[in-house]
Amino acid sequence: MALPAWLAPVLGRFRPGGDVVLALGVVLLLAVLVVPLPVLLLDAALALSLTLSVLVLMVALFLQRPLDFTSFPQVLLLSTLLRLALNVATTRIILTHGHEGPQAAGHVVAAFGGFLMGGDVVVGMIVFAILLVVNFMVVTKGSGRIAEVAARFSLDAMPGKQMAIDADLSAGLIEEGDARRRRRELEEESAFHGAMDGAAKFVRGDAIAGLIITVINLLGGFAIGALRHGMAFGDAITTFSALTVGDGLVSQIPALLISVAAGIVVTKGSGEGSADEAIGRQLGGGWKPLALVAGAAVVLGLLPGMPLLPFLALAGAAGATAWAKREAANQAAAAPPPPPAPIGEPPVAEALRMDLLRLELGYGLLSLAAGEAPRLTEQIRALRRSMAQEMGFVLPSVRIQDNLDLAPDTYVIRVKEIEAGRGQLRPPLHLAIDPSGQVPLMAGERTTEPAFGLPALWIEETLREEALARGCTVVDTPGVLATHLTETVREHMAEMLSFAETQKLLDELPKEHQKLVTDLIPSQIGVGGLQRILQALLTERVSIRDLPTILEGVQEATTAGSRSIPGILAMVRTRLARQLSDAARGPAGYLPLIALSPEWEMAFAESLAGPPEERQLAMAPSRLQEFMQRLRESFDAAAAAGESPVLVCSGGIRGHVRAIVERFRPATTVLSQNEIHPRARIRTVGSI
Repeated sequence: MALPAWLAPVLGRFRPGGDVVLALGVVLLLAVLVVPLPVLLLDAALALSLTLSVLVLMVALFLQRPLDFTSFPQVLLLSTLLRLALNVATTRIILTHGHEGPQAAGHVVAAFGGFLMGGDVVVGMIVFAILLVVNFMVVTKGSGRIAEVAARFSLDAMPGKQMAIDADLSAGLIEEGDARRRRRELEEESAFHGAMDGAAKFVRGDAIAGLIITVINLLGGFAIGALRHGMAFGDAITTFSALTVGDGLVSQIPALLISVAAGIVVTKGSGEGSADEAIGRQLGGGWKPLALVAGAAVVLGLLPGMPLLPFLALAGAAGATAWAKREAANQAAAAPPPPPAPIGEPPVAEALRMDLLRLELGYGLLSLAAGEAPRLTEQIRALRRSMAQEMGFVLPSVRIQDNLDLAPDTYVIRVKEIEAGRGQLRPPLHLAIDPSGQVPLMAGERTTEPAFGLPALWIEETLREEALARGCTVVDTPGVLATHLTETVREHMAEMLSFAETQKLLDELPKEHQKLVTDLIPSQIGVGGLQRILQALLTERVSIRDLPTILEGVQEATTAGSRSIPGILAMVRTRLARQLSDAARGPAGYLPLIALSPEWEMAFAESLAGPPEERQLAMAPSRLQEFMQRLRESFDAAAAAGESPVLVCSGGIRGHVRAIVERFRPATTVLSQNEIHPRARIRTVGSI
């Protein structure tokens, strides 16, 4: 009968998922501990326990690696809970209905008891006791100890493995995605071994509980059968022994299989491949051990009283296998070696490939990037993160390599294979720098700080506190190198923003901004044109993190008809006025300005020549020299007053003024009036 149309959706909402089924199963297991089970359900549950244990053992045997069975601790816990619940259920039936005969606890218990007893109570009890000892003393105890040691060594090795991943990432050997995957696998491995250490205690406790339940069944069954139901003592022993041994076997055989599976998983270690592959490869890999085994089997078979036939069969099998492997080894050795591959020229692509950013170290500085605490790689990783957050620029991977042509204490920073910075370090000494620009009055080796060219001293670790007390800045050798690398990156960011990186920035924009990208590129401007605009911003150390606002400025400029890069850049900088004003704001909360006088404004405007879109500055050299001299005097006076001012001029000449200023004061910010936010607090501290 078909369901009504209105009822099907309602029932579909209440269809249980896998999580609900698992939760209900655990609740039912706990209920079995207190609720009696009918014999039919008990037989079905015992069959499920046996089948589940065989399945777990087979999965453990065919594992390629331990982490492929990360759910094993949960499976082990649930299977243990299932066996204990069934133990309680069978114990209840044996003690209440055992006097009715061997079939009282179900067919499964009766079959196992009759099979092992074989008509002899004493033999059956002895064999059952041996199975208990094997499971408890050998398999369970050994696998538990291995799990404990594996968990301890896994946790101890975790920091070293983590640092190795970080070093590979900083050196550019792996990508960020590969690093995240390896860290996740490392965390899973540590969690798995820790869980296996705890789960092994469940197996041990299960074996102890099985032993106690067996003793309770025997003693309680004898007493109840003889005293309550009036059974003869011999009949009570026979009946309750068969039921107890059957119940114990039904629980101990699955427990033994699960214990063996746990032992296989924890002893597998980190090896790859299934158990049969590993055992066959390692035991039968060479012909010499097999030949010696064949000879030993023949000697054992010839001993007086030994059966000759089985030993000869084993000797023949081992000898035949050894002969086959030896012949294969001889043929491989006799075969002519393959002709060497012709040495040709390396692929052109290999010759053209270059590192965008490379750090070369003398052999005396290699410990900074390796060893037990590679602080340099950690600082490079922090540099990449801070650059992405501050400038919106994803720094390419820094390749670190040794260079035997360098002095032991020298390093070189290369941008696109060209040297961009060089310095010397004295590990384990520290660099002490006096903020006043003077050489610190301390004992040490005089030097020059490589990033900013300030006078400094290399001092011992013992003098660190004294240097700090004198007001000096103290930096260790990895910090000195990281600072120099940071300044070099800031200076060459525009060069490292490639076409591919620009396209990647566009692709990684949020979904809500992709429509703007589609409307703008390539109909209004190409990726190459946008790259030039972003490079121009990075050259003046303007953050491109607010890429949507930059794209809106580009769209506004192109819609207004401007197609030149300077014209589009001017509109973009106007859009970024709040960001530019905030970046140039002084510690007092206002924007210190040095204004360009009207005379110099007119002088620059009259010196522009060429078409409107491509005007060039054609000012007399003597006039330029005068301008630079007055600019230097104004900024020196402002610096003496404790200010770090911004040069302000009109928008039409800003780019040309900046081109002059950056040659002798590259860190000076040059803004046009349109690039100062209306709500920014300003103060004029000088004029030119």
